[in-house]
Amino acid sequence: MTTAPRPAAELSADEARRIALRAQGFLGAPDRRGGVRGVLRSLGQVQLDTISVLARSHELIPYARLGAVGRTAVEEAYWTAGSDGAPPVRPNAFEYWSHAACILPVEEWPHFAFRRRAYRDRPHWGHELSPGAYEKVIDQLRDQGPLTATELGGAKNKGEWWDWSDSKVAVERALMYGEVVVTERRGWKRVYDLAERAIPQALLHDELDDAECVRRLVRQAGEALGVGTRADIADYHRIRGEQFDAVVEASGLVPVTVAGWGKPAWADPAALATEPRGRHRTTLLSPFDSLIWERARTERIFGFTHRLEAYVPKQKRIHGYFAMPVLAGGRLVGRVDPAREGRTLVARQVTLDGPKAVPAVARALREAAEWVGCDAVKILPDRVNLPALAPELVRELG
Repeated sequence: MTTAPRPAAELSADEARRIALRAQGFLGAPDRRGGVRGVLRSLGQVQLDTISVLARSHELIPYARLGAVGRTAVEEAYWTAGSDGAPPVRPNAFEYWSHAACILPVEEWPHFAFRRRAYRDRPHWGHELSPGAYEKVIDQLRDQGPLTATELGGAKNKGEWWDWSDSKVAVERALMYGEVVVTERRGWKRVYDLAERAIPQALLHDELDDAECVRRLVRQAGEALGVGTRADIADYHRIRGEQFDAVVEASGLVPVTVAGWGKPAWADPAALATEPRGRHRTTLLSPFDSLIWERARTERIFGFTHRLEAYVPKQKRIHGYFAMPVLAGGRLVGRVDPAREGRTLVARQVTLDGPKAVPAVARALREAAEWVGCDAVKILPDRVNLPALAPELVRELG
């Protein structure tokens, strides 16, 4: 029987919360010199999603940490190489399956070799592929790329949305296998190119074995979270529990206990070396933000239950279609379900934890409105969970 390692530290719940906030970029001065690329490198991934309310989620994540960074600058930071990049221009990031469909720093390409190998060894998951279709797409990209699925021959057949064409099935399969990468998004369409052209040669070849890949991703997840349970850290890049167990001791993370968590935890040793200090960020959070994307962790750290209700029938929603939690003072103090009507940001539904949340929610709304080019914020008083606070919120918004 194996003896559990002795915890390196005993943390209070408040200490763990502050460590997590700093690791995620919400406590202390933001790294403005690193900018959006710095946020991506620090987090290790930024989740993608098709929903666009104020902006798409991959734009909201750096905004939440840096403030009103230009939206064009966000896209360029992900996809455009620096001025020292030799032609052909290579992206700073690539899209792949991590926590979900994510943008990942290009330097992490070697560490997803284990997943690319696993996909190559799987049955062809669902879509059949006509003989020669895969090779045809690769040849097209080699001769003409980069191309969208439409330019490759069409994304869909004439059926429902999931009825992909042969070219779409082929290029997505090549993406999973690592023979193709997404080099940019054009009107939300993926633009594909051969990995051999888009990924720097020094990173391209899958030379790391599975254990090395998983060990790196476990370490990176621990650094990005600051402190987490087995489930927290494994889920960050969707590593299986047994894979986590096999590498955690060698990952460099240290075991800790956190008051009230009731489960073993691990922390980044650098996160334990100094006390988290500095200014707290006040902002709206995307439901796909890695600070809050895992419901059990969010409840454990913040005592806050949050659920994305975009896929819940309208009549069953409690907080709204795309309710965005409001972070202020290191706490989650409310929710806003936003929309845009011309140059007005409309808070279709507001949930406040109490009177102290009013200034923070107003501040977060004003900043978000300015960022997306709105010059007014509209509150629907009958859609505020505490109606007596609606006039005060309107006054705060000025």
